[in-house]
Amino acid sequence: MNGITIGEALVAKLRQRGVTCVFGIPGVHTVELYRGLAASGIRHVTPRHEQGAGFMADGYARVSGKPGVAFVITGPGLTNTLTPMAQARADSVPMLVVSGVNKTASLGKGLGHLHELPDQLGLAKTVALVSEQVADTKALDPILDRVFHSLTNGRPGPVHIEVPLDIAAAEYQETPFETFDPEPPVDPVLITQAAKQLAEAKKTVVLAGGGAKRVEAGLQELAEALDAPVVQTVNARGLMHGHSLTVPASPSLNAVRALIESADCVLALGTELGPTDYDMYATGQFAELSGLIQVDRCSDQLTRHEAALTIQGDVDLVVPALFEALPHKPKQSDGADRASKTRDAAWEEIGPEYRHQVEILNAIRSAAPNTLIVGDSTQPIYAGNLFYDHDRAGGWFNAATGYGALGYGIPAAIGASIADPAARVICIIGDGGAQFSLPEIMAAVDENLPVTFVIWNNHGYREIAASMQDVGVSVIGCDPSPPDFAATAKSFGIPFTTAQAEPQAVAHALRKIAALDGPSMIEVTASKFEPQKD
Repeated sequence: MNGITIGEALVAKLRQRGVTCVFGIPGVHTVELYRGLAASGIRHVTPRHEQGAGFMADGYARVSGKPGVAFVITGPGLTNTLTPMAQARADSVPMLVVSGVNKTASLGKGLGHLHELPDQLGLAKTVALVSEQVADTKALDPILDRVFHSLTNGRPGPVHIEVPLDIAAAEYQETPFETFDPEPPVDPVLITQAAKQLAEAKKTVVLAGGGAKRVEAGLQELAEALDAPVVQTVNARGLMHGHSLTVPASPSLNAVRALIESADCVLALGTELGPTDYDMYATGQFAELSGLIQVDRCSDQLTRHEAALTIQGDVDLVVPALFEALPHKPKQSDGADRASKTRDAAWEEIGPEYRHQVEILNAIRSAAPNTLIVGDSTQPIYAGNLFYDHDRAGGWFNAATGYGALGYGIPAAIGASIADPAARVICIIGDGGAQFSLPEIMAAVDENLPVTFVIWNNHGYREIAASMQDVGVSVIGCDPSPPDFAATAKSFGIPFTTAQAEPQAVAHALRKIAALDGPSMIEVTASKFEPQKD
């Protein structure tokens, strides 16, 4: 690679590491990154805002299983991307953000350069697992080695590389690759101990988190051998669809907590046991986890909860190892009954309004099976996070838990569609959240992506308004006027239709519009929140 710039070398080395798509908005501080991009074979997708670039990278990574990559400019480009990086950190999503930065000699001096920050690298370090600067022409190779090691070992998340303007244009100098000790194999002694405990347990419950979403067949096999109901957090929905042992309901619900507390052994697979899944209502109460066996890639995570046994390792490897270590003798056959009773009780618990929302989701699933459903904080997504059995592993994800960033749904759906061009993608987003990132739909138009944007229009922030009223606060600031979505869709040049907030009406609209090529929009007319008068 002699005779090329650092910017060109960086792009080429990303391609060597399997990167096939980047999301970015070029600027004067990233021109050198783009010098080598056209000839690299890497697809470039242009969002309308750097926040969109980060969320697209997030959606791409969740579906592809590979790091999503964003190119952003110095200063505002990076600060606009910090929110997606924080969302990725919360949900363990592998993301690489490459930014420019001002010339090396100017950094930290406050000279008033364009896009200058006091300490851009330090700012990125507040959310990135690793944030490094290519400080000289020999630094690129070891930095790429380190950041990709972070992306593929331990708990994934966002990483950041910044390239000063003077270094980006300088001639690349190759340096030896760094070597890292391989991740230790899963301890067979711990597998044997866990299998013994599971075999002796009478009422096991499995808690499956996002770390288990790529091991569906193995999880089903293990659950059947254990006769154990499987509770899925939001990021694990779609696992074991329709199975008699599935419990596709929030562990924050009393019915699910009761199931967990009745267990004499809890097997937690790739879940951080965080409050947005396990204490959604902020009561401060967690279900008691008897005989907890916790499996996670992150060693820090395994120290945060008291457990009978912890196993550090990839769930994809631990699950089949546990299955093979079990004695495989028939267990008590009440697991399906326990799961069924929990599903019934959870369904009743969520109440009529949320049940209606879930019925709409069920109708969407029937009208568009095996679809990727990407969401934002809005009524149907809240309802589905409480109770919804999706039919595709990894096919239900949203930003209504964890970091909880509004504006996520539209760009994340675009990234998801690029990761799996054969899949139909449905983005469910409220009229309020849509206004955070509505222009990103034009990126879907540019790329001719099969994404249907379902706008749930209740004329405001209904859930926030209800929350304010519930605690005796006057409802204010919760009714931003929505745009004319029909006119908006027309300006985007995409098909548009409307539907009432009823299951069959939404399903009919979806069948009608989803048969068309490219992106489309459905506006679902829902009731506006009316505060109670004193």
